[in-house]
Amino acid sequence: MSATVLDGNKIAAEIRAEVASEVEKLMEVGMRPGLAVILVGHNPASEIYVRGKVKSSEEVGIYSEKHTPPENVTTEELLELVIGLNLRDEIDGILVQLPLPPQVDSKKVLMAVDPAKDVDGFHPMNVGFLSTQRPGLVPCTPAGVMEILKRSNVPVAGREAVVVGRSDIVGKPVAMLLINGNATVTVCHSKTHDLPAVCRRADILVAAIGRAGMITADFVKPGATVIDVGMNKVTDPEEFRRLFAGNVKREESFKLKGSTLVGDVHPRVAEVAGAITPVPGGVGPLTIAMLMSNTVRSARLRRGNTVSELSRA
Repeated sequence: MSATVLDGNKIAAEIRAEVASEVEKLMEVGMRPGLAVILVGHNPASEIYVRGKVKSSEEVGIYSEKHTPPENVTTEELLELVIGLNLRDEIDGILVQLPLPPQVDSKKVLMAVDPAKDVDGFHPMNVGFLSTQRPGLVPCTPAGVMEILKRSNVPVAGREAVVVGRSDIVGKPVAMLLINGNATVTVCHSKTHDLPAVCRRADILVAAIGRAGMITADFVKPGATVIDVGMNKVTDPEEFRRLFAGNVKREESFKLKGSTLVGDVHPRVAEVAGAITPVPGGVGPLTIAMLMSNTVRSARLRRGNTVSELSRA
């Protein structure tokens, strides 16, 4: 029996529709949420991501602007740009697209973003709010993982959850969100002893390790829900065969393009799991949908009193 596929595109579309309706209500009281994206230089992958973010903003009615400093920008120049955006009231979200060039102190730049406008949810103040269950901005991908579980009616409270990966961007915040949802959470990493055995305890298994098809069927308890956060490009024919041998459709596409995308979960896990997110089309679409949601949330948190006053007027 094959696992139920949790459709990230469908869930992301639902969230975007809700955000668009929220933006419409805010605009009725004279307030349009605004997002500023900073994209340094010409990294092709970053350019694609930013294009997607700007396009999504337009679709849901959020005002957006793109700042494109040159590749040789200094830390001081970027700090000046961020501080300027912090001071503008019509900008509710500031997003610094990573990676930044080597001469820039990335941590310094990210720390300079006003926590109230930190729609990526990476600022230590927002991390603190998350860990102490106070209202703040939550990292987009982990927030998306929780939306997939909630909207797919996967119970979290009282369940055993295992997170593979401990990054500040996904692993740690998703573990905190699961704890806040009353799951019993284990976080695994490269030093975990007998990783497959630990993963097999999970009712909910979140894979965010960044290694193509690393989580195989022997890591998964039959019937578990598997959330695959990974996005890996496979170009090696041998690696491709390990993952997709016998998948005629994928083989044709691989011959044509010379590459394919795969998550951190081996495709055959679908034969054991109860539910699974596909790659692509699983967690990925949720990341941008949650960025839109965070921008509106930031507008409400920052300008909440103004909204209430305008609503009453």
